[in-house]
This record gives sequence, C-alpha cells and structure tokens, in this order.
Amino acid sequence: MKADYHMHFEKGSYDKAWVEGFFQAAKERGLEEIGISEHSHTFPEFKELYYEDLILDDSFVGSFQQQWLKSNKFKYTIDEYFAFMHELQKDHQVKIGMEVCNFQDQGKVADILKDYDFDYLIGSVHFLRGWAYDSAEIKAEWDNHDLREIYEWYTEEAEKLADSGLYDVLGHPFNIRLFRILPDFDVTPYLERVARALHKAGMGIDVNTGTYYRYPIEEISPYPDFMEVAAKYDLPLIITSDAHQPKDCGAYHEEAVKYARSFGFTKAWNFSRRERVSVELV
Repeated sequence: MKADYHMHFEKGSYDKAWVEGFFQAAKERGLEEIGISEHSHTFPEFKELYYEDLILDDSFVGSFQQQWLKSNKFKYTIDEYFAFMHELQKDHQVKIGMEVCNFQDQGKVADILKDYDFDYLIGSVHFLRGWAYDSAEIKAEWDNHDLREIYEWYTEEAEKLADSGLYDVLGHPFNIRLFRILPDFDVTPYLERVARALHKAGMGIDVNTGTYYRYPIEEISPYPDFMEVAAKYDLPLIITSDAHQPKDCGAYHEEAVKYARSFGFTKAWNFSRRERVSVELV
C-alpha cells in the first residue's frame, strides 16, 4: 500500500474544507492511505513538558523560544484531535498518529498517551539541550557549539527515544545536517549507535522528503551514510513528506522510494492500532 504517514494540520485548523486539500494531493500522487502525525506542541497536555525542557531565559535562544511557545501552540486537546480524525475516517483512508518531541521525562509522555488508540507514534529529536536547533531564526546558535558535541547530543537523544519503548519510528534521522553544516570527522560511531538503539527497540526509520524541499541541505533524510548503516541493521522504514500544508502531501514520494531501493530496501511499514505490517515498497 502506497502511504505517507508524516504530516501535520497545524498550519491551518481542524476544518474539513481546509484539510480536504491533503486528501486531494494524496489522490493526485497515487497514495492509498495517509496518516496525520500532529506535533506534540499542538496539544496542551504537553505544555508543561515544553516549559520544563526548553531554554526560556533572556538569551538569544531563550527569547525566541519564549515567543515560539506562544505562537500557534497548544490549541487542540488530544480528545479534540481524535474526534476530528474519527470524522475524517468516515470518508477517507487516514490513520491517527503523533510526532512527539524528545522530552527528557518520557514517563510523563507515556502517561499522556496511554489512554489513546493511536495507529502509530513517531519520536523525533527536535531539541538539543533545550535548543530548537532546526529553527532558522536562531541558526546563529550553531556557531557556539563544536559539531562533535552536536552529533553526541543528537545521538544521546535518539537513544533515549528508542530506550523509552514508546515509538514506532524515529522521525527524519540525522536532520542535524539541515543547514549544510557538515562534519569533517568520521561520524560512523554515532550512526552505528543510533541504528543499534533502533534495532533493539524494534523501531523503523522515517525516509523523509521534508529536508529535501524545505531546508537548505536539499537532501532526503536520512542521508546516504546513515541509510547504509540502516540497511546493515535491517531497519524497517516508512516513506513520508513531512507536509505542513496540503499541497505537499506525498511530495517527492517516488524519488524517496527510488532512493530507499538504491540501498536495498524493498519493504515498508503500514500501520493500524500500533500493529506494523510489512508491505512492498511503492
């Protein structure tokens, strides 16, 4: 089944007329099923965790992130999300997921999620020591850190997500390349650590085109070196667009499939109520 399980309604609202564009784009690109993986910052249930984890002082980073948390965040409860999704399921083949940030207290995350029948959960590293490293507005913070430090931090956070046992997939692996800040040292030990953690946890990887069309790096995540390691560890995968607006649903899907196949991948996961089914990669 040709599917895309990583996308977000957050740029609009829970309005059927607006989200219909996602289904139209899916149809035009030949997708048989899509999944919505709303960011955890959509939901007030996670608000306390963001305020616990993020840098929110008067620094350059902290000042930006204070405002970021006040902009288009925490606007729907998880119950409201499920109610809206169940309405959509009356007319569309759509699964219910969530993309959850790498909070330090994954026990609290488990408590929040335990009463909901998700089809799948994506865990993504969005913060390094409380810094939203993928925010272009605070890109200058990269200059304050050694790149080896960044790779170590990212690897530690991915390992924590895997160790939590909560997630099906690691979102956009190693997207710390997104601003074209590339290492001049051997990163293989970091790639291996993440792959081993995912393999142990039974998690898959998100082959994500969002870093291709939304960021300066213009490459599909994970980049080739990690894809080789992922193939070595026989990690399952999903092909996704990381669409934040309707027109991007399924974007560059065929290119991502070709990319994954070039590393020997032939299967992908489909999801239903946390059950994973291996299907032909198309």
